[in-house]
Amino acid sequence: MPSPDLTSPAAARLQSIDALRGLVILFMLLDHVRETFLLHMQVPDPMDVAVTEPALFFSRTLAHLCAPVFIFLTGLSAFLYGEKHQDRRAVSSFLLKRGLFLVALEFTLVNFAWTFQFPPQVIYLQVIWAIGLSMLALSALLWLPRPALIVLGLVIIGGHNLLDPLQFAADSALHVPWAILHDRGWIEVSENLRLRTSYPLLPWIGVIALGYAVGPWFARNADPERRQRYLGGWAQGALLTFVLLRLVNSYGEQPWVVGEDGLRTLMSLFNVTKYPPSLLFLCLTLGCGLLLLRYFERKQGRAWLRPLSVFGAAPMFFYLLHLYVLKLLYIAAVAIWGLNHGNHFGFDAVWPLWLCTVALAVVLFPAVRWFAELKARRRDITWLKYL
Repeated sequence: MPSPDLTSPAAARLQSIDALRGLVILFMLLDHVRETFLLHMQVPDPMDVAVTEPALFFSRTLAHLCAPVFIFLTGLSAFLYGEKHQDRRAVSSFLLKRGLFLVALEFTLVNFAWTFQFPPQVIYLQVIWAIGLSMLALSALLWLPRPALIVLGLVIIGGHNLLDPLQFAADSALHVPWAILHDRGWIEVSENLRLRTSYPLLPWIGVIALGYAVGPWFARNADPERRQRYLGGWAQGALLTFVLLRLVNSYGEQPWVVGEDGLRTLMSLFNVTKYPPSLLFLCLTLGCGLLLLRYFERKQGRAWLRPLSVFGAAPMFFYLLHLYVLKLLYIAAVAIWGLNHGNHFGFDAVWPLWLCTVALAVVLFPAVRWFAELKARRRDITWLKYL
């Protein structure tokens, strides 16, 4: 397959999106290696900085970028899909079908990769579920005028923490919808099956709406310099909001505290809530994501961007592939070395997580590149675009 002309504005625009997605895929891989081989060192949400070692804290904090960037770029990609097809109805239909596909995938192949249970006793509704339902929401919201969509996204992101005190008992008719929308919890389906709403949906609808709303910055005829200014301005605004609200120390987050040293104080400042994502969590992660997107476009054509772009061009394929590889590696490790940390096999320190992540990225890269090239080459195979 011939290489694209990375000197063109369109190529720079699209390579930057794939590169950012590829970078957060590697952060996700690091976090999933942690969830596979460091289960004996669980971290709560938000983390307990008094007992969490700094290496583990910052490894986990890097992974905070993943879901916000994935879902924001899903909205942006939906706009670019619509620009190519020139039909908002086609975009809405695609989002509806792909959203349902992702929800089904979460209940089946994704959950099985985590648990290896069939039939399942617990189904964890995680990021693929959140992306799928966000796409279903966007399939309806994209008909709104762009200013209304921006306002709606900002209101949801900025205001949903006001709903934090609202909870419903398990016997309430509102328990299930509220557990899906905002209150991370358990849904009892039967005596043998429970659902865990790990990713409450409401804030993610705001994120995908904003991702779609910024789409015109990335249109074919958009001015790259203006896009750079917008990305930088919105990033600075998000990060400034994070700093100001964190200093106020009163909205949507557990207050930060002065630690036993400067490092622990810094950890407390950046210790933000992901489930559901607080306003501060989204200001920090989306602000950093926008800066990275701006930076990657400015570094168009650099050799080190190409591997990131490959990972970013086949995200769902990589997601499924790495989950099954990690599960098989864990089973093999238990068979060889046994359970060395109570009920788990695990590493004794954080640094092997990074080593394992780098090794897996290298080993899985050829398969991901093959699939990305196949998807680009065989656009006539309809189901490939769902991956």
